[in-house]
Amino acid sequence: QPLPDLPDALEGRLHLLMEQLRARRALLVLDNLEMLLEEGEGMGHMRAGSEGYAQLLRQMAQTVHQSCLLLTSREKPSDLVPLEGSRTPVRALRLSGLEREASEQLLEERELVGTASGREQLIERYGGNPLALKIVAQTIVELFGGEIAPFLEQGEVVFGSVRELLGEQFDRLSVVEQRVLLWLAILREPVSIEELLSVLGTPLSRAQVLEAVEALRWRSLVERGKQPGCFTLQSVVLEYATERFLAEIASEIEQGTLSRLIDHGLELATAKEYVRQTQQRLLVAPLLAQLRNMYPQRAALEQQLFALLDQLRARANYAQGYGPANVLALLREHWGHLRGVDLSQLVIRGASLQGVEMQDATLSGATLRETVFTEALDAIWTVATSLNEQYWAAGSRWGEVRVWRESGKLLHLAWQAHTSTVAALAFSPDEGTFATGSWDGAIKLWDLESGTLLWTSWQTDFIHCVAFSPDGRTLASSGDGATVRLWDAYNGTHLQTLTGNSGPVQALAWSPDGSLLASGGFDMQIRLWKMQEAQPETSVRMLTGHTNWVFSLAFAPDGRTLASASFDRTVKLWDVGGEGSLSVRETLTGHTDLVFTVAWSPDGRLLASCGLDQTIWLWDVERSSYRTTLLGHTAAVYGVAFTPDNRGLLSGSDDGTVRVWDVESGQCVRIMQGYAAALYDVAWSPDGTQLASAGTDLLVTIWAVADRTPLRVLRGHSWSIYGVAWSPDGKFLASSGWDNAVRVWDASTGESRQTLRDPDHVETLFFGVAWSPDGKFLASGSYQRGVQVWEVTTGTRQWVGRGHPTRIRRMAWSPDGTRLAGGGDDGSACLWQASDGTLLHQFEGHRGRVASVAWSPDGTRLATGSWDRDSGELFVWDARSGERLHAWSEPRARMYALAWSASGTMLVSGGSDGLLRWWDLRLGEYVQVRKAHQGAVQSLKHSPDGLLLASCGDDGAIMIWDLESGEHLRTLRRDRPYERLTITGIRGLTEAQKASLRALGAIEGEAVNSS
Repeated sequence: QPLPDLPDALEGRLHLLMEQLRARRALLVLDNLEMLLEEGEGMGHMRAGSEGYAQLLRQMAQTVHQSCLLLTSREKPSDLVPLEGSRTPVRALRLSGLEREASEQLLEERELVGTASGREQLIERYGGNPLALKIVAQTIVELFGGEIAPFLEQGEVVFGSVRELLGEQFDRLSVVEQRVLLWLAILREPVSIEELLSVLGTPLSRAQVLEAVEALRWRSLVERGKQPGCFTLQSVVLEYATERFLAEIASEIEQGTLSRLIDHGLELATAKEYVRQTQQRLLVAPLLAQLRNMYPQRAALEQQLFALLDQLRARANYAQGYGPANVLALLREHWGHLRGVDLSQLVIRGASLQGVEMQDATLSGATLRETVFTEALDAIWTVATSLNEQYWAAGSRWGEVRVWRESGKLLHLAWQAHTSTVAALAFSPDEGTFATGSWDGAIKLWDLESGTLLWTSWQTDFIHCVAFSPDGRTLASSGDGATVRLWDAYNGTHLQTLTGNSGPVQALAWSPDGSLLASGGFDMQIRLWKMQEAQPETSVRMLTGHTNWVFSLAFAPDGRTLASASFDRTVKLWDVGGEGSLSVRETLTGHTDLVFTVAWSPDGRLLASCGLDQTIWLWDVERSSYRTTLLGHTAAVYGVAFTPDNRGLLSGSDDGTVRVWDVESGQCVRIMQGYAAALYDVAWSPDGTQLASAGTDLLVTIWAVADRTPLRVLRGHSWSIYGVAWSPDGKFLASSGWDNAVRVWDASTGESRQTLRDPDHVETLFFGVAWSPDGKFLASGSYQRGVQVWEVTTGTRQWVGRGHPTRIRRMAWSPDGTRLAGGGDDGSACLWQASDGTLLHQFEGHRGRVASVAWSPDGTRLATGSWDRDSGELFVWDARSGERLHAWSEPRARMYALAWSASGTMLVSGGSDGLLRWWDLRLGEYVQVRKAHQGAVQSLKHSPDGLLLASCGDDGAIMIWDLESGEHLRTLRRDRPYERLTITGIRGLTEAQKASLRALGAIEGEAVNSS
């Protein structure tokens, strides 16, 4: 009923309205109230001129009446926020998407055709939003004949009216809300408020971020993740935000006006690895594609990107944000490298530089934050985590140990702990120290905080395992010597030796209560030693069942189950909790090659195993079943270790990476990538114009000596290569390695011609290789399987020389081809009749392992080089009588390689200190020393004419020397990732990180002025 007179003033009209609402029940509806709210000013503030509506809302909320006001809005009016509650007249209901059934009905009304999974995917993509579904349904009908599947194949695209709808919402957001929304698009998975705060380019308060997230939730742009306190974007919002973000960044780059480019990162090095890869694929690559369309000329795009770097360099450090790192990501994607780029005086935050070549670039005066580089890691043989997850550690093939803190976020310590492979790592229970064991025979205890060496003890054999007792008082060690040794963990005093094993002991494990010590190894048996007994040898119990070496042992946290890993490709679970008979509870199969390590999760529910097949298997122990396989490593996986929270798993591999896995999802969340460069052998071609090298990169490389370039790369080995040799006619190359093979290659084409193996033991690991002078035979030394000789034409093994019980590293044929010499880890060198393998003589007297043998040019003398602890010996023998003619010792370095001069009056040795020494046999002493390699010298070979000497070593370099004068002539080497990268005055890196860069070729001079 019309009212006769309406008051002119707003207050009068509101008073009249309220009287009517008190007098009768009425429903008022205000639809799309957000049209009355300010854009970009935070949530819920009324526009100028709409103040009357604010008064209406307050009166409806605070005045007694019997009516109802229903509002629909994508934003909540701020005036109502303090008035709402479960017991007040003002209630707020957040509307989510349609339920599945209602969404299905909407699609059916549009007569869309598709499978149940296709309809479900479509509904989830648009969050059940009825308007978005109606728009999309119309598009599917018009463009795809009503078929859902072809539409879904287009990917997650935002189009037409949906884009307009989202664009309107985005434009209404405040600056803070836009920033938070775009960061959620960058992070691409549910994240917490803490994670958001940690990545923001321009800092915001916690309150600002919380308010922004809440506002975005009320607009149905943000939704909760599965984990409490985590938030993410709806699928269609994510795609729109990504599209808009890239368009705005591209526009900024074109115009040179920087805002989003500084406040937001395109790719975050510290993000979970699968997220970082997604950022690279969906942010960096598409943005570069847009820029290439905007700048068709390659040079113009590069000029613009470098101009941006100059513009950023002119800003104060605090004002550069993510800008430099974003430009770097684009340049890296554009070129595939960052060679020669000037990055001086920039603030680089969150850049992913792993695997990126940066030769001749400069970072002088740069400040780095949260930036990840390739690390100076060789093949990783062992990994460990501390009990409180503060520290992670890894040991490498060439003796380096690295310790990270803050769950791997910061490199804490990195140093050359040993002169050979670090095969074992163990944190003490109190986490104040950690122990390392190495193939150099040393067991060392280190202070965890400072890296200070506390004590060193020695065994006469390779160390394979070290393990602290649960109380931390005793350290057990084992190796090639068929014994288990017990040490006082505080001072390194030898306490006891446990005997009874019939071969090398590869594995040790203490029971959680310390009452049992398990050992296993080459004899395929597991021994349980009762450590509370005065004489544990008298109370040992045996577990049998494996058909090959036992390589790893681990007790379950409850101590009732023992897990074992073996070269027989199985993992076994043993019941060991009672005093009754011991038996295999379960045999877990699935690995397709040797299994190296097993590890329990701290809660005892999962078991991880890894091996030569490059995989990690997770087993559900409660169900005795396979759970999942973790894939990603590209070479053998040697070590695994769970994090204390049960959620993460570390793995170390021959591919030079440490990976961190999310146990629940099976995804790789972090990669610490190394660069493996060590060369183990080098060989001259018969004409002296070429060199072949081989090592940890699994490649045989042929080099042109004159111009220092690689001519050919031979690929085929799947594990490290320890030996390489040319056939006497120069037509073929032979290489030997730990992938159980000796391979013969066509030297001119690089084609693989033949693969020779041990016919008796498929798992035999081979070391050096040598051709007979007539080219008919190949000899290779091995681990535990003697010297093996094959007839090359037929591939038939002719004989096996078993004069040594362990490793035979190097062999050498006599110049006339009638005898073959080899040196072993037992401290002797053997001489065999070449025709049938008859042992002619055994030269004994070395205190340590014989690592090299070399014949004099006339074949009358044999030189042998050895090492023991940190010292080396050089002996020269009469090859016929076995008389020792000369003996020298070098207390400062092990001797790994030997070469004679053409005259036979001089010997050159190379060893663990990276030095070459020229020994004059007439004077009985060395006459000159040359610094050669970083790390050990692994091989020495003289040229066919006897004038030149080639050396190679752990640093990946081949160095050419004048054999008589000792003059260094040239170096052959592939550039390391950071060769000649200038890091003078760099800030934000630890000393360990700087040392790692220098090890990969970076150079550092006097500090530059950063002003």
